[in-house]
Amino acid sequence: MRKQVIFLLTLLFVVIGAACQTETEGVVETSENEPIVVMNGDKKLAFEQPPRRAISVNQHVTEVMLALGLEEHMIGTAFLDDEIHPDYQEPYENIPVLADHYPSKEIILKEEPDFVYAGWESAFTEDAVGSREDLHAIQIGTYLQESSNMVNPQLEDVFQDIRNIGTIFQVEDRAEALIRDMTEKIEKTKEKIPEQDTPKKVFVYDSGEDAPLTATQNILNTLITMAEAKNIFGDIEKGWATVSWEGVAEHNPDEIIIIDYGETSVEDKMAFLENHPMMAQLDAVQNKRYTVIPLSVASEGIRVPEAFEKIVDGIYREE
Repeated sequence: MRKQVIFLLTLLFVVIGAACQTETEGVVETSENEPIVVMNGDKKLAFEQPPRRAISVNQHVTEVMLALGLEEHMIGTAFLDDEIHPDYQEPYENIPVLADHYPSKEIILKEEPDFVYAGWESAFTEDAVGSREDLHAIQIGTYLQESSNMVNPQLEDVFQDIRNIGTIFQVEDRAEALIRDMTEKIEKTKEKIPEQDTPKKVFVYDSGEDAPLTATQNILNTLITMAEAKNIFGDIEKGWATVSWEGVAEHNPDEIIIIDYGETSVEDKMAFLENHPMMAQLDAVQNKRYTVIPLSVASEGIRVPEAFEKIVDGIYREE
């Protein structure tokens, strides 16, 4: 009888011990479900789980999502600058396009998203998808591409945006692989840069006839500097700025980068420069030293290596 009691007590302690171990393991498992947290500028964002119904607004952030293989998480997209990157055309075609430009807040809400990812700050206004604060109030997460909305972004800022999206969707390995691939392409292009005594002077012509809109301290300025050249308006502490034709003439650039987008064609922009009384006198115009970069390539996204290669090849091509 005594032996039976001892046996039962021993068995009871084993069962209790197993139950306690199971409970402890459960605590460990729940720790894996802690909120996903990233910083987005001065905003601390927390997600209980990776978004499942995401909407991307602006082409360069749509391409970040697709490059990370997140099309299954996307229920809509909007606002292309030009053609989607050919590597991602097929998955892109399976995602509904909600608007040619910015979708309204009503259109966004109708889709019942849990996440909106935008490239430009202008997306999060009442005239577009709505403010971030209003979207957060109804449990819709948001992310704004930091590198596109800061002065003097560096490559690491673009990479950090990619890392943050990788973290939010818990595809960190894919994000790091993408960054490695982009870095390798950039380093390969650097090998093409020749030694030179004086940096080439570069003018970026975005648009405008009365006065030109140009790249100042944005990613193009960073890439021009990496190419060991000089953006003639790179000392202006803004991303883009309207300058004067007199200012362009004073610098007499060696190369003109033309941003290709919108209703005015590249050919029309070239013709305008060649018929402008001051611009026609520039060395770059007389020698037709033009490098054309589509707006999608000029943005802070996965095409940065392509933009860098176009800049280097353009500046240092033979006459």
